[in-house]
Amino acid sequence: QVQVVESGGGLVQAGGSLRLSCAASGSIFSINSMGWYRQAPGKQREWVATITSSNATNYADSVKGRFTISRNNAKNTVYLQMNSLKLEDTAVYYCFAVGWRDYWGQGTQVTVSS
Repeated sequence: QVQVVESGGGLVQAGGSLRLSCAASGSIFSINSMGWYRQAPGKQREWVATITSSNATNYADSVKGRFTISRNNAKNTVYLQMNSLKLEDTAVYYCFAVGWRDYWGQGTQVTVSS
C-alpha cells in the first residue's frame, strides 16, 4: 500500500505563486510515477502534471509554462510549483501515485482571488 498526503494549498491573489507538496509513504518502491489532478467546482477532475521515476515530466496545456513539477527522492515528496496563478486555477488539487494501483490523496484547496 501507498499513502499520499498533500499540503501547501491556500488563498493567493491572481498572479501569485503557491507550492504544493505531496509526501508518499508505504510501499514507495512500487511507485512508477506521481502527479497532480485538480477539480474545480462543478467540473470534472482534470489532469495537471506527471513526473515519472526517471524524472520525465508532462503538463496539461492549461498550466504549461506556469507550473513546474519536481521530486525529492530522499524525502519521497513531489512538488508542484505554481506561478502566475489565474482565477481558473482555483480547484481542489489531488496528488496521485501510480504503483500496483493508483493511489490518491485527500486533496488540498487552492483558491485564486482577483
